[in-house]
Amino acid sequence: MRLLAASIGLALFASAAVAQSPYTGMQARSIKGLSDQQVADLKAGRGMGLALPAELNGYPGPAHVLELADQLALASDQRARVQSLFDAMKAEAIPLGARLLDQETALDRQFANHSITPEALKTATLQIGLTQAELRNTHLKYHLQTAQILTHEQMQRYAVLRGYGSSAPMHQHHMQ
Repeated sequence: MRLLAASIGLALFASAAVAQSPYTGMQARSIKGLSDQQVADLKAGRGMGLALPAELNGYPGPAHVLELADQLALASDQRARVQSLFDAMKAEAIPLGARLLDQETALDRQFANHSITPEALKTATLQIGLTQAELRNTHLKYHLQTAQILTHEQMQRYAVLRGYGSSAPMHQHHMQ
């Protein structure tokens, strides 16, 4: 009986010792603080949810409007204007994403080399934060501009097509 109790205790101890952290496997990432998907999204200039305040409050993004162009019955001039916004957004977002990847890599490297200091940490995180803010602003401003191109009916249709229902607040702000 004692042997059985000892075996059970040892088994419980062993299983607790190998309990996995939610971070298990992340130590193999090239940039520890970013997933492979985040790295790919930053390289491609994708929004990564940075524009959710706009998207979910009735300000569609150019990428999704282009995806739904036929269902929204975009006129050729609307399609061209949204495409221009999308191209401009990518032209801004991709270099910002590259800068953020460089900054995250540098921070990761300092920790990996055990060369990080409190001053270097403060500088690195401030720079990363500023780049993140620029990137978020980039995505949000193109949602704002896209909303100015669509009609009220297209905005409502967009909300339905994206699964937000007809109760999503749709703002119509035409450019003057």
